[in-house]
Amino acid sequence: MIYKWRRLGENSLFLAPSIILTLTLGIYPLFWMLRYMFYDYAGYGEALFIGLDNFSRLLRDGLFWESVRNTFVFAGGKLLLTLPLSLLLAVILNGKLRGVSLLRGIYFMPTVISTAVISVVFYNIFNSYNGMVNTVLMKLHLVSAPVDWLGPKHAMLTVIIVAVWGAVGNYMLLFLAGLQSIPQDLYESAAIDGANAGRRFWNITLPMLAPVAQMVIMLAIIASLKGYESIMVITEGGPIGKTEVMYLYLYKLLFPVSTGSPVAQQLGYGSAVGFASAVIVGAVTGLYFFFSRKMNKVY
Repeated sequence: MIYKWRRLGENSLFLAPSIILTLTLGIYPLFWMLRYMFYDYAGYGEALFIGLDNFSRLLRDGLFWESVRNTFVFAGGKLLLTLPLSLLLAVILNGKLRGVSLLRGIYFMPTVISTAVISVVFYNIFNSYNGMVNTVLMKLHLVSAPVDWLGPKHAMLTVIIVAVWGAVGNYMLLFLAGLQSIPQDLYESAAIDGANAGRRFWNITLPMLAPVAQMVIMLAIIASLKGYESIMVITEGGPIGKTEVMYLYLYKLLFPVSTGSPVAQQLGYGSAVGFASAVIVGAVTGLYFFFSRKMNKVY
């Protein structure tokens, strides 16, 4: 009996740091936000209860709905490029290639590099005046003048490219784990029956990979809808709001630390924006799960 209570105490001691951090950095801020989204609160002074006025303002806030539109453009572009590239790389690196372990590490490396560092590097690469991209394009005579990659016309494309570069390795690794879990006997039997590589991929790989693909796509959707870090570093949501996404707009309301942010904190309204953003992400994820519910069944 004493041994049982001793083991319980030891387990509780090991769990205590995680529980404390979750409560203080996760649960408490959530309830704080749920309370203050009904208040006019700037982060200091007295909080004034205003009921649903923040949500009424939200419905009329053109900047927020523009950020929602930009979020779906950004997420759609990122998903359309990231997922096929990740699967393609996983299939290639699942084969018997020389130096395959090194290649896997190289492609996964962007995942472990700081987003801020990646963003600064790409900001310099896409710089309109002396960036590497424009230098190469002009030397190859593909353009006659520098392209304004961070201007209103190309800014969204630029931040999508940066996001894809940073995410491909992560999802490639997940797809690769799924591919390696497929029994090789299936491929050998199909090859004996005369199935070529294309038919084996279509009739064996994709169906067997479906449960893993469902999880990968879900993670990619959530990350794409919530992503804002690289955009904050490269464009700060500009120019003229062309790359302002939901969570960057929320960040500026809660932490106005740059020239592109509001003059003063708006914690009350920011809490309402945060709640609305979470509802949008949750709704999209829920719809995805509903329409992809058959993917977790391996036939």
